[in-house]
Amino acid sequence: MSDIAAQRAHLLAIARELGREHKVTIYARRHSDSDKPRVRVSQGVTLENLPVGPARDLPEESVLPYISALGDQLMHRWRQDRPDVIHAHSWTGGLAAIAGADGLGVPVTQSFGSGQSRDAKKVRVQRAIGRRASAVIAGCGDEESSLIRLGVPRRNISVIPCGIDIERFRRQGPAAARGTRPRLLHVGPLTQDRGVHTAVRALEGIPDAELFIAGGPETGDLAHDAEAHRVMLLAKEVGVEDRITMLGQIPHTSVAKLMRSADLVLSLPHEAATGVVALEAMACGVPVIASAVGAHLDSIVDGVTGLLVPADRPAQTSRLIRELLADPTRRTSIGFAGADRARSRYSWERIGQEFVQVYEHALATQH
Repeated sequence: MSDIAAQRAHLLAIARELGREHKVTIYARRHSDSDKPRVRVSQGVTLENLPVGPARDLPEESVLPYISALGDQLMHRWRQDRPDVIHAHSWTGGLAAIAGADGLGVPVTQSFGSGQSRDAKKVRVQRAIGRRASAVIAGCGDEESSLIRLGVPRRNISVIPCGIDIERFRRQGPAAARGTRPRLLHVGPLTQDRGVHTAVRALEGIPDAELFIAGGPETGDLAHDAEAHRVMLLAKEVGVEDRITMLGQIPHTSVAKLMRSADLVLSLPHEAATGVVALEAMACGVPVIASAVGAHLDSIVDGVTGLLVPADRPAQTSRLIRELLADPTRRTSIGFAGADRARSRYSWERIGQEFVQVYEHALATQH
């Protein structure tokens, strides 16, 4: 799943949860000529596709020329049907929301979703939006620290993590077929910054294990994909290509089944804004070894609900894998503790309640 697709899935899941008791309207710039102007997503949730700019996906920076038009469209709609609270996602969404809400007296809450930018112009815009917003929602403590360094007042920041589907991702359920080898699983894009290269190098020190890699393009396109080619070149270089299975992109509905077939799940990115892979594995009761970055620092209690390792440390990762594979009792203990934490802290129901609390506080302080 691409970052954009993951963000949309996250947004829709929050909206569906809120829509059980509230009226939710999602405003998005249309991404295709086939997009209908108005779509009922689920109970209480409507999606409005605004006909602004080209009807295709655009990177954030390319949306800037259309912010004024987006703001005008939002203002027109909101003057006819005034919302109680506005929640903007991304810095371009924040600019459009602030323009559309001008003069309405409606609180605007903001999520940036990708932490702190290194681009000076974008930093200035994020700082201005962060100071203007009634509340800024960070996905983890690491992002909260970045926002404070950016100049957003600490009192305006609320930390609400990414949620997961605890009905799909649970300990009980079918598992994918497997053999007798210990199975390691890496889920995510195939670029080096997502940790798959670290997983491949770590496998060298675990001679009896296999590594399944889920991510990248569709299975049929793996042979022509540059990132997949780099992964397999590395695997040959370290002598583990015969113990690696590349699955390509698998449907999200199949991920839990695959996770339950693994002895360990590896989530080793250089940055982890959401840490969803680790959370989903935890919810399935599968021990996780994760890089000590971003959201992982919040979700994983090191040694209790999973193990943390510095990013890009294959030898250290390999040692931790060997220790866990050699200790079934500890794996079971970590699996149960991880599942308990995922279900109690990261369910969509709880995440939805926390968003409502932020909205209610923003409303109370607006008047």
